[in-house]
Amino acid sequence: MSVDRDWLAFMPLCAAVLHIGEEFVFPGGFAQWYRGYRREAKRITPRFLIIVNVALVSACLVIIELRGTPTGVAYWLTFSALMCSNGIWHAWASYRSHSYSPGVITGVAAYGPMAIYGFAHYLRIGAASTGTAVVAALIGGSYHLWSALYHKPEAGRSVG
Repeated sequence: MSVDRDWLAFMPLCAAVLHIGEEFVFPGGFAQWYRGYRREAKRITPRFLIIVNVALVSACLVIIELRGTPTGVAYWLTFSALMCSNGIWHAWASYRSHSYSPGVITGVAAYGPMAIYGFAHYLRIGAASTGTAVVAALIGGSYHLWSALYHKPEAGRSVG
């Protein structure tokens, strides 16, 4: 019995491509919106955004390559948790700013359900232990903590 459904291994890549498309192509405008949302986020350069998104797509390709293996399941859980936390962040940022955060639609409609279904599936079939799922959720869910810490040092710097 395979521990993975082939289509499930491809879901993070599909969801990431849709999300990146919403942020930067249609309707796009994420970088500009984010700089207005977090004025201290001067590190959000085109180069930074390219690196982050290439890393995400690369991780999704690794998940596909490792499909059906315990390591692949752990990666799937970790990155789907990261993506889900990103969707939650977009929803929170939209609520807080009273504006549309480019990426909120795919973040909520694709990332959230994908993570919920995948975690339930992998736990149900025994492909992941509860411990693996918890660790993956903690690691993946901590993305926005690290992101906030990355941007925080700039807030206290004086300009001059």
